[in-house]
Amino acid sequence: MDARPASSWYAHGMAKYNRQAHAVYYTRYHIIWIPRFRRKILIAGVASYLEIKLQEITKHYPDVYFLEMNAQTDHIHILLSIPPKYSISHMVNIMKSNTSNALKQKFSFLKNVYYDDGPIWATGYFVSTVGVSEQTVQNYIRYQTREETGQAQLEL
Repeated sequence: MDARPASSWYAHGMAKYNRQAHAVYYTRYHIIWIPRFRRKILIAGVASYLEIKLQEITKHYPDVYFLEMNAQTDHIHILLSIPPKYSISHMVNIMKSNTSNALKQKFSFLKNVYYDDGPIWATGYFVSTVGVSEQTVQNYIRYQTREETGQAQLEL
C-alpha cells in the first residue's frame, strides 16, 4: 500500500526515510479508534468506503502515507506516516472528522444508529510510534563519529 513517489524517500537498510526541504524523517504511527458506543457499524461496505475516504485525505496532504489499514466491525487500525510538521492529534482529527461526515452522508442507516446527529467516532484514540529499535538508535548515536571519519569501515 506504499504509493509514495520515488523522489520523496530514500532507503537506508530496511527503513525508508522521507525527505522534506529541511528534514529527513522516519515517522510511523499505529492508530486505533472506535465508533461511538463501540457500535459494530464497520461492516464490509462501510469499511471499504472508510478506507477510500481515508486515502482521499492524501489529496490534501500529499506527504501523508497510509501504509496499512484494517477495519474490524467495531474499530479500525491504521499504520500511518506523517511528516514532523503535522501533529498526530491534528491528523487524527482530520481523519475522524472527514470520515464521520462522509460515512453519515453515504450510509443512511447510521442516522438510526446515531440519532443525536453527533459524530460516529468515539472521543479519543490509541496511538503508538513504530520505528527503528532503541538499540539501533543508541548504536547510531554511539558510533556516529567513527562512521563519519571512516573508522567504522576500517574496523570491519
